[in-house]
Amino acid sequence: MVTLTAERPDLAAIKTKQQSAWASGDYAVIGVTLQIVGEELCEAMDLRAGSRVLDVAAGNGNATLAAARRWCEVVSTDYVPALLERAAERADAERLPVTFQTADAEDLPFADGSFDAVLSTFGVMFTPDHARAAGELARVCRPGGRIGLANWTPDGFIGQLFKLIGRHVTPPPELRPPSLWGTRPHLAELFGDRARAVDVQLRQFHFRYRSEEHWLEVFRTWYGPVLKAFASLDAAGQAALADELTGFARSWNRSGDTTLVIPADYLEVVITRA
Repeated sequence: MVTLTAERPDLAAIKTKQQSAWASGDYAVIGVTLQIVGEELCEAMDLRAGSRVLDVAAGNGNATLAAARRWCEVVSTDYVPALLERAAERADAERLPVTFQTADAEDLPFADGSFDAVLSTFGVMFTPDHARAAGELARVCRPGGRIGLANWTPDGFIGQLFKLIGRHVTPPPELRPPSLWGTRPHLAELFGDRARAVDVQLRQFHFRYRSEEHWLEVFRTWYGPVLKAFASLDAAGQAALADELTGFARSWNRSGDTTLVIPADYLEVVITRA
């Protein structure tokens, strides 16, 4: 009898492609609009002055700056150096002392229990190996410390956006969707007995743009995953994707006028380390 086994995805190759995607465009153009999420997460974590804080997959530094504004000692990491440069520019402008370091969320270069708090806003959820990334977050957080996450949900705007793109550009086979991080069962699976307590709140961020067309122009130009999706298609495919994305944004628009206001669900997660 022949036993068939599912082919395991090449996570290293997938990570390389993802890194290229996030390095394309300029995520900071979109990321800076999400600043309020970092502020609210730091409040939910009740960060205290002097705490040693690590921001993982920090992007252009929203949670980094929020923690630094609360007089924490912050180390900000990402595997895209250009994004950390944007974050450093923001920190310099506000005279905030932050240490920036290029690092992979699945292989953090820090000793066990190095930090009082570990943060990630819409960052670590995009790692290919969910279990390994969660293990690293828990490893570098001291016992009794806190891990704070902001993760898009599967049924919310961003989760559905990636699902739509996946109909035009097939994602890697067997790769677990990033939006699983926005579900309670997956968080329980990832952190298990490493968590003493898990507090989860469903929240909304509102994307605000001039119009559906303006939103698409910004995301198509600056948001790496969308930019790469368009780049992988021929002219006809690009036109079809653009039409569908414009209609998709229109269906989510709650502005009631000519502008665009889209509520996007995310989970705000505070884990107390066992």
